[in-house]
Amino acid sequence: MHTKLTLSIEKVIIKTAKDYAKEKGQSLSDLVENYFKLIAISRKKIQPNQLSPRIQRLRGIIQVDSDFNYKEVLNEELSKQHGR
Repeated sequence: MHTKLTLSIEKVIIKTAKDYAKEKGQSLSDLVENYFKLIAISRKKIQPNQLSPRIQRLRGIIQVDSDFNYKEVLNEELSKQHGR
């Protein structure tokens, strides 16, 4: 369900945003809605009751150091696999 929203924004910002939306083939409303969705998704935290029972049992089973860099380990393993 869509609901109207009134915003007070400087004219120059609205013009710039409209031009940007037009370049992207979107309406300004779509642009704002997508931005709000992005904010909502990034703020949403997965609650334990949203996980399957199997995953809930696995949660917290592995402990790593606070300075563990999983990207570095992943890159090393991928390099090994692909001979880099």
